[in-house]
Order: sequence, then structure tokens, then C-alpha cells
Amino acid sequence: MSFYELFSQGDAVTKVVAVLLLAMSVASWVVILWKAWLLRRATGDVSRSTAAFWQSPSVDEAQQKVGAFDRERLVLPLIAATRLDAPGSLAAAGDRSQQLTRLLRDALHLVLDKLQFGQVLLATVGSTAPFVGLLGTVWGIYHALIGIATAGQITIDKIAGPVGEALIMTAAGLAVAIPAVLGYNVFGRLIGRIEADLEGFARDLRELLTHKAS
Repeated sequence: MSFYELFSQGDAVTKVVAVLLLAMSVASWVVILWKAWLLRRATGDVSRSTAAFWQSPSVDEAQQKVGAFDRERLVLPLIAATRLDAPGSLAAAGDRSQQLTRLLRDALHLVLDKLQFGQVLLATVGSTAPFVGLLGTVWGIYHALIGIATAGQITIDKIAGPVGEALIMTAAGLAVAIPAVLGYNVFGRLIGRIEADLEGFARDLRELLTHKAS
């Protein structure tokens, strides 16, 4: 029994489960391919951008140099955040160190939100897809039992279809969940490394501008 035969011959519950698993698979693979491309670029961009910044004679020139390397705009928002707010507002209250800490923290949160985007979907698909497939499995076994009860005896033609449906649903649930779980774990480790680099850069940048002003 193929997946197409399962969908065309199944009842409403079987079709809903099949469509749900297909949608989860498509969504997770779109996120996996997009994040693989994004994090591959981001890993190199952050290291090259921070190196270009520290090799520049001033912050203004550094911002121009970083723009040539920071294709995913992960470092530039941190540099741009060092422009302090205009005097006279609560945002400008406190000393320079406090203002820089707040501005860099807010900019860092926005950058990290971009890196984390899609992780929730992968975690959700990885944790729920096996149970969605299990629902299809249980439903297939239920159909097999109904067929046996109707026939009054166990015959291969009564149980072959429902059992095949159950096995396909089990395999489909695992096939959807495994790539999502692997992607979530691999991307989580890469995001953690980039996050550590960005946090270190933000901390060093704050120290630089604080001591420069004093």
C-alpha cells in the first residue's frame, strides 16, 4: 500500500492525519533548509564582521567596513545601538554605561530573535509528529479489529489493508519527526555559538565606548 493509496482509500480520520503529517513535514523542511542557509552565512559573517570592526580606526569607519561583511545584519544592529538617545527623555536617563547596556541588550534580543526563528516549529513537529502518526496507527488497528469482528474469523484480506495503513502511519510519523529533531539540535548548537560571539562583542563594545567617554 502506497501513501497515495492510503490517502485515496482511507476514511476522513486517515486523510486528516495524512494531510497533517504532510503539512508538518513540508513546514519543517522549509525551516530546515532556510536555517541551514542562514546559519551557514551567519557563522562566517559574525567572525569576519567583528574582526573588521576591531581593525578599524574609529566606530564610524568600522560601521562602514562591517556593512560589507554582515550580510544577515547581525552585528550592525549592535553598532547602531550605541547611538545614545537624545537628552531629556527617560531613555537617556542614567550614565553612559547604563544607557549602552540597555541599548545593546535590546538590539541583541532582536538579533537573537532572528536566529531563533523557526526553532519552536521544529521542536513542536519533532515532539508531536510521532503521536500524530500513532493516532493513524491506532485507527488502522481499529479498522482491522472491525474487519475481523464483521467477518467472524481472521482472514488476510480483512486485516491486510488496515494493518498496512497502521504501519505506514507509524513510519510517516517517525519520518516527519526525526529530521525536525535533528535540525533542532544541530541548529541549537550553532545558534548557541553565534549567540556567545555576539554577546561577547556587545560586552566588549560597551566597555570600549564606556572607557572612551571617561
